[in-house]
Amino acid sequence: MTVSRRAFAFGTTAIAALAALPAAAQSALSAEDRAVVAQAQAYLQNLTSAQGNFVETSGTQRREGRFWIQRPGKMRFEYTSPAGLLVVSDGSNVKRYDPRLNVFRQVPLGSTPLSTFLARTVRLDQGVRIDRVTRMASGAFAITARDNRRPNDGSVILSFAGSPLRLHEWTITDAQGGRTRTQLTTLQPASGLAASLFQLSDPTRRPRRG
Repeated sequence: MTVSRRAFAFGTTAIAALAALPAAAQSALSAEDRAVVAQAQAYLQNLTSAQGNFVETSGTQRREGRFWIQRPGKMRFEYTSPAGLLVVSDGSNVKRYDPRLNVFRQVPLGSTPLSTFLARTVRLDQGVRIDRVTRMASGAFAITARDNRRPNDGSVILSFAGSPLRLHEWTITDAQGGRTRTQLTTLQPASGLAASLFQLSDPTRRPRRG
């Protein structure tokens, strides 16, 4: 089954942006900018297990919820507004369930940008163009990047807080100019996450009668 990017508009944008931080196309960057990119890449590699809360805004819409990440391969975005919306990667497939529409969809993890970030070893050095690195005196910085193969598809701005370094938010601009901003209101390391967090069966499938 094929699923368009738009079908996974929720949740996957809330982490797929992390896959768009490469070392590719860095020839125009200064040595200081390249060092910032390397710092961010090392941080993401070390973010092996984490949890927190997020707020997602797009136009006049505001959505929020909780998330869990466990590399390699697993993540869960659980929306509390709209309530019940789930996006889960179990290590093989990315699944999305919208209880309001009673719609369940899934795609192979390997066919999504999530596979880059959720890999055991994060490789962020292929196929992406870095347009800008913005550094601030506080140690915070932002990286603007886009897919080098499809530069007209949009861009992502990843924002990091400094001292200590922490992923703070990202903003995705799509090909039509629409912007989705995701703020991580909390982000902290996690351990002993329950395996059930990363499991999602198709709730729309009715059990067979014997």
